Amino acid sequence: MSMSEILASVDREIALLKQVRVLLVGALDSTPSKKRSKTSKAAAKPAKKVVAKKKRRLSPEGRKRIADAVRRRWEAQRKSKNSK
Repeated sequence: MSMSEILASVDREIALLKQVRVLLVGALDSTPSKKRSKTSKAAAKPAKKVVAKKKRRLSPEGRKRIADAVRRRWEAQRKSKNSK
């Protein structure tokens, strides 16, 4: 192979890789769920550890107060609907 054939082969390979890159970038842009970072520094940072929040639980007394309030609200709505 001569030097010009090697250079032509390399140029063809570069053109092919550029086409593949355009297709891959287009595929990344079409996925709305993830954002791409514009800087490589953001990608190099280690992921932060996510601490799960403690699940909030309702006491039986609190649940009863809410249920009673909802029943009173429903009753008031029924009364106002029947009085019209």
